[in-house]
Amino acid sequence: MSQNRSRSYIGQAQGHRPAWVEIDVAQLRQNFKIINEDKPVNVQILTVVKDQAYGHGAAKVAKIAIESGCKYLAVATIDEALELRRQDVTVPILVFGERTDEERKLCLEYGLACFVNDKTQADYYSQLAASANKQTPVHVEVDTGLCRYGVHWTKAPSLIKHISGANNLFLEGIMSHFAMSDELDKSFALQQLRRFQEVLAKMNRLDLRVTFRHMCNTGGFLDLPQAHFDLVRIGILPLGVYPSQVCRRIPGLKPVMSVKTQIAAIRELETGDYVGYGMRYQAQSRRRIAVIPIGYGDGYPRVRNQGEVLIHGKRAAVIGGNAMDATMVDITDIPECRLWDEVVLMGRQDDDEIDAHEIAKLKNSVSYDVLAGWRWRLPRVYLTP
Repeated sequence: MSQNRSRSYIGQAQGHRPAWVEIDVAQLRQNFKIINEDKPVNVQILTVVKDQAYGHGAAKVAKIAIESGCKYLAVATIDEALELRRQDVTVPILVFGERTDEERKLCLEYGLACFVNDKTQADYYSQLAASANKQTPVHVEVDTGLCRYGVHWTKAPSLIKHISGANNLFLEGIMSHFAMSDELDKSFALQQLRRFQEVLAKMNRLDLRVTFRHMCNTGGFLDLPQAHFDLVRIGILPLGVYPSQVCRRIPGLKPVMSVKTQIAAIRELETGDYVGYGMRYQAQSRRRIAVIPIGYGDGYPRVRNQGEVLIHGKRAAVIGGNAMDATMVDITDIPECRLWDEVVLMGRQDDDEIDAHEIAKLKNSVSYDVLAGWRWRLPRVYLTP
């Protein structure tokens, strides 16, 4: 870390551990600036900060998003929304998914927008709002093929008309969600878009209006400009990470998260020595290895002789089966290694970089999972200019 940058912490007290997650606040601001320049002027941004903003810290990311012009946030749980309110985040917050009756009372109390996807929900929530003498914003999710939440697209116009007639419900938005928007094959995404457009056309014929029509996640924002409508929902893009290897790139966007540790022990192996649980690695010659105090209990994949880390700008292979709290790497070809040297598990060091997609391959998963998977026992260290 350069000496002209300061640190702030979220996580373990004062970061008392030689393993941490580093967040580059200046790059986060720059990413928002680049995205704002890339998007059409008439399209607003909703920043998704669920799951602690994919491991980056929800309040921190939310406040920078707001500073950058974002006027709407989204989360996945009521608790996530309430924590943002406790952190003095006052902009509108949309809570994804379905809500219990008790959760709807909290939405009403704290001014949170939620989804209403059937008439029974609408009638209950309207009565609840009336008893509190409030009008509350709601969104309708149209299921165009993801088959998760929402009202089937053929039944959506009837529900939307019903909600529009409820005195204490303000129909703020109508949305859908792509099942696959970030791959080269856009055929199903375009079919979903056509279904959503059919709903919008029927709404127009019924003279039903909403403030926000939104369908695009990050992949849709990047690759489906015809689906931008009024609002796009982006989560990992401001974090400098793309949802796939093939979606459109925006020049200048860079990851803001790095995961780092230090060498805690150095061992000299003799030919025939085994390393790690399960005896998955046996030295075929004399080797020099480093033990780093981070493992699958921190969110690094549970691997066996797979993966690499960066030390002194060079790649060191993970050997053996890593543990919950420790991982062993081969440093035979990096003779300059010393105790407490910095190790990068994800991020850039000198001219090389290990990105979220590389780690996702080890997990047989996706970049979202990698980012959100770094546990909160790793303190978050915020680097500011």
